[in-house]
Amino acid sequence: MNIICAPSGIMGIVHPAQGIQDMTKAGFENILLDLSSFCPPGDLETLESLEKWREKQKGTGKARLPFLFMPSNERCAAVAALLSRYHAAGLHTPAARAPWLWPDTKRTDQSGLLLSLTQESLLLCGEAGCETLIVKPLFSGLLREEEWAANREFYLSLLPAARENHVTILLENQCRDHDGHLIRGICSDSGEAAAWVDWLNEEAGEERFGFCMNVGTCSLCGQNMQDFARTLGSRIKAVILRDGNGQKEMSALPFTCTSHGQPQTDWLSLIRGLREIGFDGQLILDFVDTAKAFSPLLRPQLLQLAQATAEYFRWQIEMENVLRQHRRIVLFGAGNMCRNYMKCYGEKYPPMFTCDNNERLWGTEFCGLTVRPPESLKELPKDCVIFICNIYYREIEKQLKSMGIQNRIAFFNDEYMPSFYYDRLEGR
Repeated sequence: MNIICAPSGIMGIVHPAQGIQDMTKAGFENILLDLSSFCPPGDLETLESLEKWREKQKGTGKARLPFLFMPSNERCAAVAALLSRYHAAGLHTPAARAPWLWPDTKRTDQSGLLLSLTQESLLLCGEAGCETLIVKPLFSGLLREEEWAANREFYLSLLPAARENHVTILLENQCRDHDGHLIRGICSDSGEAAAWVDWLNEEAGEERFGFCMNVGTCSLCGQNMQDFARTLGSRIKAVILRDGNGQKEMSALPFTCTSHGQPQTDWLSLIRGLREIGFDGQLILDFVDTAKAFSPLLRPQLLQLAQATAEYFRWQIEMENVLRQHRRIVLFGAGNMCRNYMKCYGEKYPPMFTCDNNERLWGTEFCGLTVRPPESLKELPKDCVIFICNIYYREIEKQLKSMGIQNRIAFFNDEYMPSFYYDRLEGR
């Protein structure tokens, strides 16, 4: 699974050096090529002809030509210059985002405007080595019954450029602005989104289209993300991680939007859903609002937290993938976490036995497993994975490595289980 950091709020496109340095020091290896930063939604919303722009700028002293009015070769050169700085620092660009419009846009010429910009984006993706390009569906001025026809024509128009540049186009779930309120929009119905992707791939004759699941949008629309992920399944190639208050558009660092100590985003249903479908795609961290709120002096520490947060999600999502990969499993720990493992995964991925540091438990049974001393792990076959079922993960991992254990060591965590085991609580 690739962890990708969105650069918005962390670095600009003119002076990115400090942001690049902070990002690499925090441990990020991948950055989103956000082409919407070159022509933001606000600029697209107020875009007029070059002649009108020049007329307005007379006497203002502004000589810098907007990105959209630059000749195509100059625009490509500007993006190439930024890419060279990313790559020189060791940052890869596996994913990109095409320019887009606000949900309440008043523009009526979105089709031609976005088609041109997206085709150029596909060319830039080819040069940057991007595997995917996130392209939001058209929506402005369209009646509900017109949406599919307009977007079918739009996406198929992009097919030749996508194929030539070896890029997979990802549709993204959208909100709709209704009298100032955000409601479910295009592709927010997972069944409809799946049908769109399938039809486009069938027309393309190959898997050239996929889906980007925007967590913030799902949350704003009040959707069960486990159901959403389950319906789209392997069509989901990327997930945008962003927190919010569930009322308005925002991109905050996960776990930072809370009320009375409770998260505003349903992370439980998200992790359950992505685990269930075996998600192994691109995990895009977008926390522009959090980044902008922090002093630049604190940005290095914020980025370290962001990277650790993304790693936490990867660990939680991939937990069942690791179980699938290994036929032989041993647990370490004979307590509540072991009990939760056996409740949720014991039948599907049965362990050979469990270990514990408590000598009094050796030779006894716990949840149907024989409890053995840690020394018995030295006899394991090489293809066996050890799952630590104890909150003292790092301490036990250090213990096992000091014993010379060469087997893969993984952490099991029961915060986001497929179901919870309440028998112990009821027994009390």
